[in-house]
Amino acid sequence: MAGLFRREYNPVTAVDRVSFEVETGEIVAFLGPNGAGKTTTLKLLSGLIFPSSGEARVLGYTPWKRDNAFRRRFSLVMGQKNQLWWDLPAQESFRLHREIYRVEPALFQRRLDELTSLLEVRALVGQPVRELSLGERMRMELIAALLHGPEVLLLDEPTIGLDVVSQRRVQEFLKYYQAERKITVLLTSHYMKDVEALCKRAIIINHGRINHDGPLEDILDRFSRHKIMDLQFAGTEVPNDLARFGTIVECQPPKVRLEVPRQNIPKILSNLLANYNIEDVGVQERPLEDVIAELFSSDSAAASENANAESTAQGSLPNDGTSALDVEAEQPVDR
Repeated sequence: MAGLFRREYNPVTAVDRVSFEVETGEIVAFLGPNGAGKTTTLKLLSGLIFPSSGEARVLGYTPWKRDNAFRRRFSLVMGQKNQLWWDLPAQESFRLHREIYRVEPALFQRRLDELTSLLEVRALVGQPVRELSLGERMRMELIAALLHGPEVLLLDEPTIGLDVVSQRRVQEFLKYYQAERKITVLLTSHYMKDVEALCKRAIIINHGRINHDGPLEDILDRFSRHKIMDLQFAGTEVPNDLARFGTIVECQPPKVRLEVPRQNIPKILSNLLANYNIEDVGVQERPLEDVIAELFSSDSAAASENANAESTAQGSLPNDGTSALDVEAEQPVDR
């Protein structure tokens, strides 16, 4: 009953000391577990929410001022939110977008023809959106987002729930379109196939704080302590003492897969080749999704020990105007 008269609120800092810069024409992965602050950051950069303090600038604009000139230059696609009218054919929503963004009819038609061809949905634009599959709807959402020719594209899990074929079509389209148009893309996704196919750089955020900002391959070097070693022994059996070299991940005689400490690989290989009859050997990195999942788990454990730490976040754009997105953190963004 006390809640009827005096409500209590528990503020949550969603963006905490975030600082990153995205160059014009760059495509960057923005990774993190659920609740890390990814969608909050994208909403802030698109002007959907206001920070509790501080500032942010995109393409030279303050997003939450919602200047018409700014809104015509970016687009936000959220995999779990629809912008198309459910009961109308997609082409009707496209015409509405043409009016909203004041796109010239000839230019609109050229872009529509190009996008529907690239995404292989030209025959489907006359069907009601509710009759389309999830993959087809997402391709229509991408078309709607790109018809006005945005310079910045914010993608929040664009392939969520899609089958492998639909994921690949979206990946191939985004890779081609971004390379052709040189638009700036900030991509959040839980599918590492998206990230590996599209991005050379990744920003990892957890509990509102950035843990990594750099080349994608550096994630493995920085956070993965192990590598995978595949062995094929002569004959039909495998030695029974391989556990001393590392963790046995898979064993299908005469093949064995081991997870071994990356710093000990030369020593382990030398020992194995000297003591066993091995026909084939291979060393590879652990899957990226495994490394990132491990990182998220360790960060969650560390965060629970520092739950009362003070935090801040803010954003700004450098004066030279060469960056499409830049965030410099000082004050918190609560949700």
